[in-house]
Amino acid sequence: MSQSPANPLTSARAGQGRGPVSLELDWDALEVAVERNANDTESFLELTTGKVVTIAAGEVEAAARRQQIMTNLRDYLRVEPASSREQYRWMEKFVGSVSDETLRDRLIMSIDGKGAFRRFKDVLLGYPAERERWFSYRADLLHWHIHNWLLANDIASTAPAPWGDVSPPAELPVVPGKPVVHGAEAPGEALRRQARELIDGIPAIDLPSALAFLEFLKQRGADAMGRHRAGDDDASTAEEDDPRRAAS
Repeated sequence: MSQSPANPLTSARAGQGRGPVSLELDWDALEVAVERNANDTESFLELTTGKVVTIAAGEVEAAARRQQIMTNLRDYLRVEPASSREQYRWMEKFVGSVSDETLRDRLIMSIDGKGAFRRFKDVLLGYPAERERWFSYRADLLHWHIHNWLLANDIASTAPAPWGDVSPPAELPVVPGKPVVHGAEAPGEALRRQARELIDGIPAIDLPSALAFLEFLKQRGADAMGRHRAGDDDASTAEEDDPRRAAS
């Protein structure tokens, strides 16, 4: 027996069968929708108004919005966000352009494993100039993604984008030094391997103290992640996935 599609809106291909569209886009909302990459949230461009309708699982109005789109499929187009894999590649390229060796090493370790996007931003907090360079580079990539998505879907705006005309973002220079090699043993994995080797050499009588300290470090990291999530308004990161695995 065949199963129902997990996402009826995607399966129904909202926006299918329509021709070129020209409308006044809500650029700010569109940018947020493209930046956002969360499993429980999806956005649709309303092809009659230029507004962006977002459906987030658990919201009171989610069912009504979903029904509205299902009833008028030709009037909506699903916004394709920049994928976690794509955004992870952006971080890798940026790290490869960092000339400060200390910062570069910290960033290489930050992008290893679950929660990489948040750790990456946390490291950059202490380096305002590089943080600004990252946000500028990322904005250029997002705007280029939006440009190509609109072009591919025959959508034109009657008002220019607030960020102006866009062009392919320039490639960042690769700074010689420790390479960011995708597919090689990640720095974090190397450290975990070293930690396991050290634990194997600890006398059994001292293991309870070692485990207690490791539990403390684990809980401290979990508490910090919880605080960040509580105040985080950046919906782009899809932190629940391991970005290194997604990029493979």
